[in-house]
Amino acid sequence: MATFTGLTYGGQEWTPKFVEAIDPMKCMGCGRCIKVCSQGALGLDTFMDEDDMQRMISIIADKDRCIGCQACGRTCAKRCFTFAPKEI
Repeated sequence: MATFTGLTYGGQEWTPKFVEAIDPMKCMGCGRCIKVCSQGALGLDTFMDEDDMQRMISIIADKDRCIGCQACGRTCAKRCFTFAPKEI
């Protein structure tokens, strides 16, 4: 299967990896990923953890807005993001 690829300014081939999931058990809801996302693909929501405590977590608010830059994953201290290339 072929994947979507692009070129860097220098002409090197680059395969963007798009956000697939955010692990709610790892996410601490700090919001750094939301601030760094230039496309507005992420948001905050409430989550009930295993201790029945309500807490804020990051969510994929609009997956179609993701451009595959992975800035959110590089910013995340808990490494709770999963990425994958887009098949064409």
